[in-house]
Amino acid sequence: MARFGYLKASLFALLALAFTTNAQSPAPTPQVIAPTAVAAPRVAGDSTLYCAGYIRFQKLPHMPEIVGALEEQEQRTYADGDVVYLNAGSQQGIKEGQNFQIIRPRSTVKGVHKQKRGFLGIYIQEVGQLRVFKVNDNTSAARITFTCDPALLGDLLAPVPDRESPLLRADGNLDQFAEPSGKQIGRLMMARDSREMVTRNDIVYIDLGGEDKINRGDYLTIYRPLGTGNITRVDNEESARNRASGFQSDRFRGGGFSSLGSRAKDSTAFVNSEGRYRHRPITSKEVKDHRPLMPRKIVGEMVVINVEARTATAIITRAVGEVHTGDWVEIQ
Repeated sequence: MARFGYLKASLFALLALAFTTNAQSPAPTPQVIAPTAVAAPRVAGDSTLYCAGYIRFQKLPHMPEIVGALEEQEQRTYADGDVVYLNAGSQQGIKEGQNFQIIRPRSTVKGVHKQKRGFLGIYIQEVGQLRVFKVNDNTSAARITFTCDPALLGDLLAPVPDRESPLLRADGNLDQFAEPSGKQIGRLMMARDSREMVTRNDIVYIDLGGEDKINRGDYLTIYRPLGTGNITRVDNEESARNRASGFQSDRFRGGGFSSLGSRAKDSTAFVNSEGRYRHRPITSKEVKDHRPLMPRKIVGEMVVINVEARTATAIITRAVGEVHTGDWVEIQ
């Protein structure tokens, strides 16, 4: 019994000590965790920025060229990881570890919808990039690091451009009824991969460039005059003219002409004994020909990712309608 009493007393002592400790300990202070700021997303990644292509106005200087490949006996095209040989070495200033952009000049830009007159430049296709790992006197060996399209013998090498993607706008939907900004306007001339209809994230080329004070990161509105531009259209939009016997029932005629007949031109128009209009009915085309200046039709938005002398490369960020080459653009 004495031992039981001792254990009981010890247990009460421990409970009392724990209660005293909890009573004396300060209550934990609540912590407020501030939300982490989320960076605005970029319009395009590196694979888009460095594969976009551009229209170069200046003449191309002398550039190193891909003239061979390690496995050329069984390959005609080359991609990531393939080893290729250049026709330039240490005597031409090539160094180990140097990076180059692979480019392929196409042809003079012509036969496109454009606002500007004169020569705009040569379209340059951006094929990929490579890194030099061995340098001889007049040749070098390099490994392709990434490709947008398969590289070919004869492709040229240019310095890797310094490009940074603009930030994507975080505001609401595109205002389809915004008034013109009054700034420089141009045309959406062409799109990458010869596309005619384009949409969000597609790469396009416009005839606004450095000479027009346009900058990388500028947003432009894509628009066209109201009632124009779509690939499909309605030619015969009017109701059919009333037949001689009318559309009404033969038994319950109900009048001289049908409620589905063509619209009268004015209040003086009337039907003759055969049920046909004596005067020409009004048409939608006639209404359009005599209406005041209408608002433009806004179909999308783009942002500039690269600027050349007379042109610029852009990426479409929003599309609310059919967008295609030939549409107009205006700096916002």
